[in-house]
This record gives sequence, C-alpha cells and structure tokens, in this order.
Amino acid sequence: MSIVNVSRRALLAVVAALGVAPVHAQAPAWPASGPIRLVVPFTPGSATDVIARALAEQLGPRLGQTIVVENRTGAGGTVGAAQVARAPADGYTLLVHSSGHVVNPALYPKLPYDTLADFVGITTLATLPNVLVTAPAHGHKDVADLVAKVRSAPDRFSYASAGNGSATHINAERFRLAAGLRATHVPYRGTPEAITDTMAARTDWFFAPLVSALPLIQSGRLQALAVGTAQRSPVLPDLPSIAEAGFPDAAYTFWVGLFAPAKTPPAVVARMHAETVQVLAQPALRERLAKLGAEPLPMPRAEFAALLRQETEAAARLVRDAGIRVE
Repeated sequence: MSIVNVSRRALLAVVAALGVAPVHAQAPAWPASGPIRLVVPFTPGSATDVIARALAEQLGPRLGQTIVVENRTGAGGTVGAAQVARAPADGYTLLVHSSGHVVNPALYPKLPYDTLADFVGITTLATLPNVLVTAPAHGHKDVADLVAKVRSAPDRFSYASAGNGSATHINAERFRLAAGLRATHVPYRGTPEAITDTMAARTDWFFAPLVSALPLIQSGRLQALAVGTAQRSPVLPDLPSIAEAGFPDAAYTFWVGLFAPAKTPPAVVARMHAETVQVLAQPALRERLAKLGAEPLPMPRAEFAALLRQETEAAARLVRDAGIRVE
C-alpha cells in the first residue's frame, strides 16, 4: 500500500465510498460536555501542529464542542502518545501524530504503550512532502553538489532532524543511505528549532516539512534543493524531486493521522471519522492546506490500520539498516 496524492474529484469519491452522509446543524453534540483535546506530540509550528489546528477550527463547530490543541513534546513524539494511550477512552482526548509514530517501536523498545494495540487509527488527515533545505551561505548548487561535498569530507558535515524517529529523520536517513553518505545526525526538539539552526548554517541540511519551510524558501532565507518525494510539488513546480535528483530510494511521503485510545466506543470513533472526512472535503480547508503544500487524504479505517501495520514493519527494517539509535 502507498499513500498517493488525490485530486478533488478523487477525494469526493472517497467520501462517497465511505458512505458519509452530510451532518447538519441539528446533529447531536459530542457524547458529553467539555472540550475535546487534540494532543500533538511536537512543537507549535511543526507540520503536524499546523494541520491539527486547521482541523480543529473546522471540526469543533460540527461536533458542537470546543477543540483545544495541546502540544506535549518529547522523545520523538512518544511523550504525547503515551499521554493519549493512558487517557480515558471517551472521545475527549485524541492524538494527531505523524508517520514518525510507526518508527518509535523500533527506536524505543520499552515504550509505555503498544503503537498498534493501544490506539485506533481514525483516518489519515493529509500527506505532504518534506523538502531538502540548506542555508544559502553554504553555496550548494544542487543535490549532486551537496552529495559530492559530503563524500569528499564526511566528518565536516551534519544534518538536522526534528527528533529521533521523526518523519524528517526518516527522510534524511533514506537519503543518506541512498547517496552513500557519512555525516553527523543532529536531532532537535522540533521542526522550528531545526529550521533555525539550518538557516544559521549550524547544520548542513534538513528535510523540513514543506508546511513549515515554504515561507522561508520564498523569502530566500532557506535554499531548497529538492522535495523529498518521488514527484514534484505543485507548490514548488520548478524544484526537482529527490528521485529526479538521482536518488529514487530516498523518496518518502510524510503523513499526518488522527488516533484515539484503543477502547474508545466504536460509535464515537465512527462519528469522528465521518465528521473528519467531511471537514477534509471542504474547499476552504483544502485551499488552506494546498497553499502549504499539503494534500488532504481521508482513508477508510481498515485501510489506515493496514497502512500502520505495513509501515511499522518497514520502519523497523530502515532503523536496522541505517543503524539509527536514540541519541
């Protein structure tokens, strides 16, 4: 299974296939009163956080509830995930996590939760590319130039990530393996911190979420060398993909998904899925995310569960092959 971009027509077809009927203003409120917490295990301003907040703005009125986004950072997203795994399974505490969620079992063998058993995947929310960025001061002409320089003096170079096991880290490791590079990994607390040091040339490159990096690329404060996916991004149509740059095995799709504690009542999960799919079909949200390089992509729950199993296994292989360790 792979995650692919979908057009508006395809998205509407997904909505129809899911059998989601429009939800009107008269729809009942959430099971009880009180705010719904969307826990984001990364820093404010990260791609996962941006998408969570965009969802919360549209979803709250449909459920008749206030939705509060809470950032609970640390240990590659495991701190926030653990908090949701322990929360009451009543629909009032949910998790918005990235594809890094499936990497953590291989990185943290003593996790206080089971990634597959302790959560129910509601749906993927969006897919978006990472973009390989560097400080303009480094003067890299393109990806080939960067690779040649690193190969000539590997001890001099370092690459940033938003944390061990994050989607930015996985994209970087795929690139490192595909290009046969040796360099020093520098994990940061989150995307904003990694971007700041990359702009300041304290690290040499970073596979930044396009959502977070785009304004800085447009202003010239970051230099973009390639998008980290197999295809170009419509937001940066003149920028080659990492596959076009000569490293197809480095391509990686970053997704963001919505989860609930495993024992959440099926009716609550079903309604959250239905409402979220409707929100993702709204032109206003699609336009907002498109400007950031993100593409809404709802997924039936069974397909999401299969994707999680598949990517957990694939991530374990990558962690082993790349020799990734928690630092």
